[in-house]
Amino acid sequence: MLKDNVCYQKAFNYSIKIVKLHKKLKKDKNEYVMSKQLLKCGTSIGANLKEGIHGQSRKDFIAKFSISLKEAEETEYWLDLLKKTGYINKEKHKKLKEDLKEIIKIIVSSIKTAKENI
Repeated sequence: MLKDNVCYQKAFNYSIKIVKLHKKLKKDKNEYVMSKQLLKCGTSIGANLKEGIHGQSRKDFIAKFSISLKEAEETEYWLDLLKKTGYINKEKHKKLKEDLKEIIKIIVSSIKTAKENI
C-alpha cells in the first residue's frame, strides 16, 4: 500500500533530502540548533503520513495527515530561517520549498477528500 501512495513516497524521499542537509549543515557549517529542528519536523511529515495511512479510522487518518501538514509548515519556517541567515543558498532553498509545496498540496487534498467522505 505504501509503495502506491504518492504522498508518502514523496515525503519519504523528502526526508532523505532533509537528513542529508542536516548532516551537511553540521559538518560544513557547524550548525546544530536550526538543522536539528529541521530534521525533526522534516522527517516527521512522512512518519505521520505512514501512521495515518494505517490509521484505525478515517478520523485517525485525518488527524495524522493534519499533523503532517503542521510539520510541513514548520519545515517551511526552518528552511526560510536557514536561508535568511545564510546557512543554505537560494537554489537549495528554492528546490526544497518546491518539493515541500507539492507535498503540502497532496496532504491538503487528501484531508479534504477524507473529510468529504466521512
